Amino acid sequence: MTQTLQTKNNTKNETARFNMIEQQIRTWEVLDPVVLALLDEVPREEFVAESQQGLAFADVELPIGHGQTMLSPKIEGRILQALGIKKSDKVLLIGTGSGYLTALIAKLAAHVHAVEIVPELSRLASTRLQKQNIHNVTLHVGDAVNGFAAEAPYDVIVFTGSLQLHPTTAEKMLNIGGRMFAVVGELPIMQATLTQRFSEGSRRKETFFETCLPPLVNAPQAAKFEF
Repeated sequence: MTQTLQTKNNTKNETARFNMIEQQIRTWEVLDPVVLALLDEVPREEFVAESQQGLAFADVELPIGHGQTMLSPKIEGRILQALGIKKSDKVLLIGTGSGYLTALIAKLAAHVHAVEIVPELSRLASTRLQKQNIHNVTLHVGDAVNGFAAEAPYDVIVFTGSLQLHPTTAEKMLNIGGRMFAVVGELPIMQATLTQRFSEGSRRKETFFETCLPPLVNAPQAAKFEF
């Protein structure tokens, strides 16, 4: 690629990134300056296939293969703002996907354990994270729909796909003061929830917006009543 073409592409991406933040993220009530700066810093286009780079900043859930999708930018922004991740936090991310949300969280946290059920997606994420010089991430291949006990407890847990039932097993893996993000429910209505653990027996669950996400693989199913 010639230097002139590279410069044009960089300019195009910077314009698209600016528009994504101003027209999608801010208008969805993501106003935390730390989150906005992070979304500007981490190159989203580097976490999608080359053939999809024209859609990297679009307000869509971008297919990434294996029946999986990349969260839309505004959802990622809301997740980061709600969790208030600190430099001392140990994070569990369930569903590594493209690696982009992993990268964003890693920039804020002490360490991220990201678990992906599709080995190829985990390998791609590893390559992308290394390219961005992000090294405070441990990638695991496995099924963490009920949490990931091997590295528990955590300060923050993030589910990147939807669940029909509240993830009570994973919730028990939170440290005191820990936070957990999960989208819970069934179509057509799902609720983005934030659970905070205040003490051994004290928790608070808050619903802060409605959305619809593809379900996590192997997510427990709600009981169906037959008449």
